Amino acid sequence: MGNIIFLALVLASFFGLSKLFAKAGIESWKGFVPFYNFYCLSKLLNKPWWWCIIMAVPGVNILMYGVYGFNVARAFNKPSNNDLIFASLLPYLFFVKLGFDDTAKFVGLSKFKIEPSKLIKNWIDPIVFAVIAASIIRGYFIEAFTIPTSSLEKSLMVGDFLFVNKFAYGPKIPQTPLAFPFAHHTLPLSETKKSYLEWIKLPYMRLPGFGSVKNNDIVVFNYPDGDTVALKQQNQSYYQIVRDNVEYAMEQNKNMTYAQAYKTSWDYVNSQEDIFGSIVARPVDKREHYVKRCVAIAGDNFSVINGEVHINNIKQEMPKNAQHRYIVKTKEALFGENGTGTNGQHTLSNYNLLDELDIYVSEAGKINGPNDTNYYDLNMPQATVEKVKALAGVYSVTLKVELKNYYDSRIFPHNPSYPWNNDNFGPLLMPKEGLTVPIDTHNICLYQKVLDTYDDGLHQVTKQGAQVLYDGKPITSYTFKQNYYFMMGDNRHNSADSRSWGLVPFDHIVGSPFFVWFSMKYAENNPVSGKSVLKSLTKNSKEGKFRWERFLCYVDDGNLHSIKIPFIIGVLGIWGFNKWNNRRKLKLEKEKK
Repeated sequence: MGNIIFLALVLASFFGLSKLFAKAGIESWKGFVPFYNFYCLSKLLNKPWWWCIIMAVPGVNILMYGVYGFNVARAFNKPSNNDLIFASLLPYLFFVKLGFDDTAKFVGLSKFKIEPSKLIKNWIDPIVFAVIAASIIRGYFIEAFTIPTSSLEKSLMVGDFLFVNKFAYGPKIPQTPLAFPFAHHTLPLSETKKSYLEWIKLPYMRLPGFGSVKNNDIVVFNYPDGDTVALKQQNQSYYQIVRDNVEYAMEQNKNMTYAQAYKTSWDYVNSQEDIFGSIVARPVDKREHYVKRCVAIAGDNFSVINGEVHINNIKQEMPKNAQHRYIVKTKEALFGENGTGTNGQHTLSNYNLLDELDIYVSEAGKINGPNDTNYYDLNMPQATVEKVKALAGVYSVTLKVELKNYYDSRIFPHNPSYPWNNDNFGPLLMPKEGLTVPIDTHNICLYQKVLDTYDDGLHQVTKQGAQVLYDGKPITSYTFKQNYYFMMGDNRHNSADSRSWGLVPFDHIVGSPFFVWFSMKYAENNPVSGKSVLKSLTKNSKEGKFRWERFLCYVDDGNLHSIKIPFIIGVLGIWGFNKWNNRRKLKLEKEKK
């Protein structure tokens, strides 16, 4: 309904423009031709012709409508505050009102060349166009991100500030264009207030990109499981919250079927607003941004065997900075005792050693062994493993691998028929556009969300006896309508990724990280070196908060390459050229005098 109302308003504005063009001596039919009408309006207002191009950019064009409205009001001699506010906020209707206003005469904007209002000249105009320019850049070219979790540690680290290239795979057209500038899904200073309105919804579209998603690309995407969110527990999957309560319900009542327990859990989570908050749905473009490594692309046969990724039965090379869990046996309590950090997460008490080795402890930790032997469950890359092995008092360091056929209920597809876990997963055939696969009551759990949510809008997929019903009709096969990908973190045992929530559709793909401009440690992960800001300015990366070696680096397959020297040379070159150019202009002016 919102789309129809918006279309009606746009058509009304075209009608209004035709009346205004007639008042200004321009053929009225030009007001009805999309984009050309705004080209003519730009020329009439003596504004840059390329303003009309901005009207083709969804989301930003709504702001631009207000800019046109503001200038039209003044050009037709309606400079009162009420008219300017009306024209800026509802230009669609203002054009119609002005078209039928006999007192509205075209006088142009010449008297505003020397702006009578310093507020408009010095603040409003620059701010509006800065917002428009930044919105175009952020929406279609480059967007700034911060790495919030350690799933790609140590490739992309917690505290890395980076830019994402949206043209890597083609920028997406905003599907919810009515949104607060520069906010994602919630308003600034709020954790629950939506930053967007769904009055207007555009279909999924994207512009051509520089390439396609390839194996081992690091990719930014909209979190698929984020289509539904519990606002008080946004850092968890809503669906996993429900599943966790299913297990609890079945433990409390052994006679419950899974379907009954799921209904009980769903009702409980959706009714306990004081615990979980409101349960809200989010459109694709407003779902949380995640960044992971694409380990399998459309058409791949993917599996994990004893912690090693296999594609089409071929073992893949492990990423350079991949992390795994290890059981470390020590003579004494080398890494300290279990405790709780300042952020409420699990930690170990030997902060100095953990900080020195850059080991983050968010779960597991110390395990009591026989005869008071000390065992630690630690998450580390191979380089750190070698350092730990060399520590005095370390007896052994053993890779921890979950056993084959051990069923982990938190692992996709969350069905005992597929006893998969983090280290032994699959095989799973990745859906590819045009690929047809057989569907039955056994494997439907692998592709159910593809069929009922991702692939072709919302559909009802159910099981009835030995049949799978798709919108009430039996099916035995399905042909996929888009490509899907499997995303994993390099931090293989501390990453909520496709092993937890399944496949990533192509329409969720956002872009690729390409430049880290700043990086710092946080005190919760590095309680010693990550504390002080001022003292860190004179310290190296190991002892201080700032990771100097990660400043001004471009990203290539998770590896960083510094461009500090070229950047500094470039800045100095621009500064030097500007100084020379200003002196040259002053010299020419003196010669003219």
